[in-house]
Amino acid sequence: MGDSSASYIHLVHHLIEKCLIFHMSKEECMEVLSKYANITPVITSTVWNELEKENKEFFEAYARSQSKQGHQMTSKEETSQMIQKIISDSNKDSDE
Repeated sequence: MGDSSASYIHLVHHLIEKCLIFHMSKEECMEVLSKYANITPVITSTVWNELEKENKEFFEAYARSQSKQGHQMTSKEETSQMIQKIISDSNKDSDE
């Protein structure tokens, strides 16, 4: 179980990084991964929190950039397409 748990956490980590690329907030990321990747929000939140602890400076800068940009929301359709692509790409990576 330990190995599959580690790979699951790694997948969630990877998907969170993709959410960051699309300038999503923690809440948006939790919602999107729950809806499209069937990942419970508490798992996403826990992994996000650990990433914040490990990369404090990055997340501080990320929060500042989001507040400066006024955080432009991506349309639900665009978000859906992006996440579906991310998930399909992740599944391909894990198959290799």
